Amino acid sequence: MDNSNLYRRRRGQEEETGEDKYRMLRQILNILFMLGAIVGVIVYLKYGRDLGTIIILVSMAFKLAECVFRLLK
Repeated sequence: MDNSNLYRRRRGQEEETGEDKYRMLRQILNILFMLGAIVGVIVYLKYGRDLGTIIILVSMAFKLAECVFRLLK
């Protein structure tokens, strides 16, 4: 049985029919989210709950934007 058009796609591999035009933007938003979350936790533990919580919430907004672009793919 020769099903040459059936294959398992690996993670990070682009589809042949289309490419992810938001990939670079999503990666930048993910980096901003991760950095914001780390800084937010450090600020939360060292300097105060209010400021740390605000920083973490702002970084979550970056993650939400990244998810929107992932859905638009």
